[in-house]
Amino acid sequence: MPELPDLQAFRHNLEKALLHKKLKSVTVKNAKKLHTKEADLQAALEGQALEHIQRVGKELHFVFKNGHVLGMHLMLHGKLYLFEKKNEQKYTIVELLFGDGTGLALTDFQAAANITLDPEEKTAPDAMSKDFNESYLAAQLAKKKITIKKYLLDQHNVLGIGNAYADDILWDAKISPFSIANKIPAPKIKALLKSVKKILEGAEKKILKSNPDIINGEVRDFMLVHNSKLTESPGGAPIKKDTGGGRKTYYTDEQELFE
Repeated sequence: MPELPDLQAFRHNLEKALLHKKLKSVTVKNAKKLHTKEADLQAALEGQALEHIQRVGKELHFVFKNGHVLGMHLMLHGKLYLFEKKNEQKYTIVELLFGDGTGLALTDFQAAANITLDPEEKTAPDAMSKDFNESYLAAQLAKKKITIKKYLLDQHNVLGIGNAYADDILWDAKISPFSIANKIPAPKIKALLKSVKKILEGAEKKILKSNPDIINGEVRDFMLVHNSKLTESPGGAPIKKDTGGGRKTYYTDEQELFE
């Protein structure tokens, strides 16, 4: 599933391609996960210029001149493709066609990717926002008896972090993913916050450097420990893998366990 750095890169390139263009038509090809009637989408968005694109957690929000917002969640296998005049992508969920003939298709062979008109405002802070700060994190963790990795992955706590980047963040902070949230001491909470910002911001830059036009897929070859091709961390420790809870967790003995 694309995570915060991936979506930041997608947003950057989609704005370059689509910003200020007027939407000619929106066509739903698969309404399985549609949260809004197609007619309502068309009435709200067609004829409107695209003002900007926001990343909100793991979603992209297309903001139009009249104030309406088209939210997109790619889920696990959703992909975005630009096209000229005619969309030929298989498994299309929805396609947007702009006045100059440029189009954008959202696809998903599992049909789980979805769109929403005027999505509800999120209650949790974004991982890269000023609201996700040391005081917020300390207050939150003090109330939680779950593991720190589970905390980071819950979008009700913090927006944008997924499985892969949680592992790299926790390795960088030298905190075991199995640590209990309310047992983590204040200096380590500070280190964790620093690692969140450092890892996510650095990843976006690396993705855009190696794939300057990217609008779909995941680039993971630079990751520090969440990388199936690596056997050792940058610090030289063997990388361990845990598959509990239905997801893979990569970690090393360099990370301190708090319990």
